[in-house]
Amino acid sequence: MKDIRNHSLKEHNTFGISAVCDRFVEFATESELRQLLHRERFAEQQEPLLILGGGSNLLLTGDFHGTVLHSAITGIENVTEFIMGSPAEPSSDILVRVGSGVVWDDFVAECVKRGWHGAENLSLIPGEVGASAVQNIGAYGVEAKDIIERVEALEVATGEPVVFENADCGYGYRQSRFKGEWKDKYVVTHVTYRLSSVFTPKLDYGNIRSALAERCIDMPTLQQLRETIIDIRQAKLPDPKVLGNGGSFFMNPVVGRAKYEELASMYPAMPHYVVDADHVKIPAGWMIDQCGWKGRRLGRAGVHEKQALVLVNLGGATGQDIVSLCEAIRHDVMEKFGIEIRPEVNIV
Repeated sequence: MKDIRNHSLKEHNTFGISAVCDRFVEFATESELRQLLHRERFAEQQEPLLILGGGSNLLLTGDFHGTVLHSAITGIENVTEFIMGSPAEPSSDILVRVGSGVVWDDFVAECVKRGWHGAENLSLIPGEVGASAVQNIGAYGVEAKDIIERVEALEVATGEPVVFENADCGYGYRQSRFKGEWKDKYVVTHVTYRLSSVFTPKLDYGNIRSALAERCIDMPTLQQLRETIIDIRQAKLPDPKVLGNGGSFFMNPVVGRAKYEELASMYPAMPHYVVDADHVKIPAGWMIDQCGWKGRRLGRAGVHEKQALVLVNLGGATGQDIVSLCEAIRHDVMEKFGIEIRPEVNIV
């Protein structure tokens, strides 16, 4: 276990914001975490606590005067037989238990390597496995909730283990009970995903099919689909090691049918995705672009020139610089479209 005082968090957030925490604790096993929680009793002390993954969905607005907990729990294990036993009928389902500290894309790469289908559309999303269960990450028509079977965690107040089934977690668009009512109450240790040995590709979201067509691929293999999605993401999203960013900064708003039809009459070419009979999702990036923000800067913070949904650290930006840019963009989108867009990142 690592236990460090006055630790820099610059390398622990993909925005590259310079900030320091009073204490940084990294645990490598569930046992280490349990001992720590039993000993420290963080809930009783009411000390500020930040449960940190890869820092890809985090914006620090200053130093953190409390304890940061980070998981270094590893392991990717096929537990299908252990959980399901020997089913009477053959099944293509594969249950995979993964340590919360595993890098998310390393897990996806391993799934593809082993022929496990279900996570490939989530290729190259930054962050770690534990955060996937908290944030309900998603891309190209797939969300983590679609493949999560159960989440194992320790309760901060007691250090006792608890297991949540998918239905317990209250998953919604980039939401879960871990982000809401359970915030800082549980530390995720493992996530079990339900994958499949049968490859049924999902190709109808975004420009996946057109990208495949450019490669003269009609029906991709699992590896080809992963490679295509990686290429799409790399073409429009900056590498945080080169240009600090937190990926998609804003959530795509879901509006009622009446509001959508009002805007569609004004902007016939407006992209949209039907959620259900009464709701439509409108890309926040498109609205930000229509407001003229793509490629613009506000001090040391800016909007990426290729993807308006991404706010970037142009060098030496503070968290407050990013927040100021965020608020200016939100104001302009509200003025032009009458829609409130909300940050996807966790602002601390």
